[in-house]
Amino acid sequence: MNGCGTGKTADIQNPYSLTGDNSSVSNQFFARNLCVTNDINFGTDQVHADYAEGAGVFDLTTKEVLYSQNLFEKLYPASTTKILTAYIIIRNCDLDDKVTVSADAIANMADSSKCGLAAGDVLTVRDLLYGLLLVSGNDAANVLAEYYSGSIDKFAEEMNREAKALGATQSHFVNANGLPDDDHYTTIYDMYLIFQEAIQTQDFIDIIHTKSYDAAYQNASGNTVTQTWESTNRYLNGQTKEPEDITVVGGKTGTTNAAGYCLVLYSKNKKGDDIVSIVYKGKTRSDMYTLMNQILSTFAN
Repeated sequence: MNGCGTGKTADIQNPYSLTGDNSSVSNQFFARNLCVTNDINFGTDQVHADYAEGAGVFDLTTKEVLYSQNLFEKLYPASTTKILTAYIIIRNCDLDDKVTVSADAIANMADSSKCGLAAGDVLTVRDLLYGLLLVSGNDAANVLAEYYSGSIDKFAEEMNREAKALGATQSHFVNANGLPDDDHYTTIYDMYLIFQEAIQTQDFIDIIHTKSYDAAYQNASGNTVTQTWESTNRYLNGQTKEPEDITVVGGKTGTTNAAGYCLVLYSKNKKGDDIVSIVYKGKTRSDMYTLMNQILSTFAN
């Protein structure tokens, strides 16, 4: 079930590592287009930094890092992995293409978040993206990976190529959904690099800003299946209130035992600046949202 994948990524400068290139042009490119920082933590004494292993706040408008907590530490991304999966698909595919769910794509989905897809279901790429980013469907991730690259392993290779092209050189991905694997990891800074690129696409923003999505598709028997997929983002579903003067646009959650509670968020402050904030390995879901509110209210306004 090979879809729209080409196996190619954009040939762009890798500004993160600048390996073998110390030219002023490379460094100017990096500084001009991205939030640049070092590995020194700052701001952690003003919030409950102990609520999570790492966190960061990045102002995309001013190109400043506003809060830094273990930005370069290797951490497990859990379902925030799906940001990269969605980015690759949206960038390269026709969202109205129809995709048939294979039995392999939905195998071994027990005890994980899923859309509830069955073998033979026929959905659009757009439907699958909503299932991927709203309810964090691991089945949708696998279906999209097969559609794009022909197999999940080949799609993981594409993810690693794309991550490096975006400068996320300290990451490695082995699947499209973020299910646990020792060799599947990233850093907060790498995820900032990936996410800030993803939100340049309006389709991606539209999806992560959606509270719920009504999907209607055909099953293997040709009958219509309807489902409503609700966002796992508590800012969108009203379970958590955003800080004063912060408007949450959307984001992606992730949770596994190894990764803890994770959230990558896009919001705007009272000046209209575009803000990316990330909390990884929160001790509890409540701790994660508490720290997210603290770093936004303290540093993003």
